[in-house]
Amino acid sequence: MSTVLGFLRRWSLFLGLVVLWELATRLANDPFFPPPTTILQKIGELWFSGPVSRLFLTDDVYVDILPSLGRVLGGWSIAVVLGVGLGTALGRSRTGMDYVGPLFAFMRAIPPPTLIPVFLVLLSIGTTMKLTTIVFGSVWPILLNTVDGVRSVNATQRDTARSFRTPQRYWITLVVLPAALPKIFAGLRLSLSIALILMVVSEMVGVTDGIGFELIFSQQRFDFPAMWSWIVLLGALGYGLNALLLAVERRMLGWQQTSGATTAKTSGA
Repeated sequence: MSTVLGFLRRWSLFLGLVVLWELATRLANDPFFPPPTTILQKIGELWFSGPVSRLFLTDDVYVDILPSLGRVLGGWSIAVVLGVGLGTALGRSRTGMDYVGPLFAFMRAIPPPTLIPVFLVLLSIGTTMKLTTIVFGSVWPILLNTVDGVRSVNATQRDTARSFRTPQRYWITLVVLPAALPKIFAGLRLSLSIALILMVVSEMVGVTDGIGFELIFSQQRFDFPAMWSWIVLLGALGYGLNALLLAVERRMLGWQQTSGATTAKTSGA
């Protein structure tokens, strides 16, 4: 019972807005804005009306949703490796950012969708073009936050590592990255949202599959319940991916919360 009450308390505002949306759209009777119940019915037809052997999932799930999800996670993973690796190297360097900082500022100011025609010419239509678009746009928050986090290692942390005679080859993994993790995770959350947006944008140009393609195709054929279904799906994916990343962050940064609580108790005593 307490679990249900907690769920209702957390989601009361959202549920209230959905009810208000239902009432307003039914009163307006506007074909461009279908009621949530109509959208839910369309979601069932689009994705959950398949055979039992496929867990009731339709072809749209396998042809559009799963490939799009793979592109988001694939491009974001590449951006994580590049951003954390390069950001750590630049953060540890005394003069690295002095040379590449202006170049990075120029490149991150370019909206990634404007480079899609360039990527189309260089890479042609395909997964490589989509992944490149996602990586280019989502790498900057990770890289810059990593640089900032690596540079935030304080003297106490360095002295503690030296007092324990931490080998130099373990310095990055045992001292630098743990200290930089809070800022790295802030960049990861922002870049994941950017990756999802760029996945949709890259799939709207010259392709025949994916969530972005289905979204624009539904709009072009005036199937507005289907169009809103894909929009709702994007919101659900964004919420789910962010929730997963927050769970990983709480797991990996639990030591920080414990340390903060211990410090507070000590100071209070």
